[in-house]
Amino acid sequence: MLNLDRLRTLNAVARHGSVSAAADGLHVTTSAVSQQIAKLERETGQQLLAKNGRGVRLTDAGRLLADHAARILSQVELAEAELEARRGQAVGELRLGAFPTAARGLFPSALVRLNRAHPQLRPHLTELEPDESVRGVVRGDIDLAVVLDWYNRPLSLPDGLAKAPLLDDPADVAMPSNHALARRRTVELEDFSDDAWISWPQGEFCQDWLMFTLRSKGIEPRIAHMAEEHHTQLALIAAGLGVAVAPRLGRGPVPEGVSVVPVGHQMRRHVYAIWRADADRRPSIRAAVNALQAAGKEVEGAADTSSKSRPGGGIG
Repeated sequence: MLNLDRLRTLNAVARHGSVSAAADGLHVTTSAVSQQIAKLERETGQQLLAKNGRGVRLTDAGRLLADHAARILSQVELAEAELEARRGQAVGELRLGAFPTAARGLFPSALVRLNRAHPQLRPHLTELEPDESVRGVVRGDIDLAVVLDWYNRPLSLPDGLAKAPLLDDPADVAMPSNHALARRRTVELEDFSDDAWISWPQGEFCQDWLMFTLRSKGIEPRIAHMAEEHHTQLALIAAGLGVAVAPRLGRGPVPEGVSVVPVGHQMRRHVYAIWRADADRRPSIRAAVNALQAAGKEVEGAADTSSKSRPGGGIG
């Protein structure tokens, strides 16, 4: 009889490509992964992994069993989803992923709602960039993720995923308060063709979007600095070191010395939840989506109130 936990371990090695990466994905030690694989090899009487330089590779037998393991685990997940749906209660562990500003701007409220409405549900949140979240959901490392795309740059999603919209997140331009455009009611990106930009790090989805968008407007951006955290970007702007696109979700108070001005041709990020379609009937997934959508409405409502009360001159 094949052990399900050991099949899950082999599946993780196949998906992640190494013992150490599989250990990280399963939240266990590399020694625990090696022990599970060794036991599985004894059970099957086959060598499943072979040394490959400083790492390992799947043998033919390992690849065969890993393919079966993926199908078995998918079927187990479907059975668990149907049982949970039949029970009609959101219980057990729910693994969640979100990009940083969503983790900061959406999840505190959403998690409080979940805890109050479903005390037997154990949500666990991890900050992940959108591309990482998509891969994590596809692999089964996380159950539900909050991801984003931009109004002019959709995020490509693989087959087999379901999604639900949470909110649209407007983005402004943040600049030093002594900038010539800081008192404008609105600005356009073309107004900053001669400015230095502060961007997200190289290779991140939002950095790729910024380069694509500026170049589509005939601007070859001069990237002066890169910072992942928006608070770091705003601190650099306060020091007079450049301008940046500043989404509103999770932004928090704008520091002294920074002005934030809306863009006339409004830029928006679309924020939504994704999960595997075969888990669609799980009450815990439905509960999480409902809590996140309610948190999204709160954020949009607060943004509407703020925009109506803002006199229009751009101090954020």
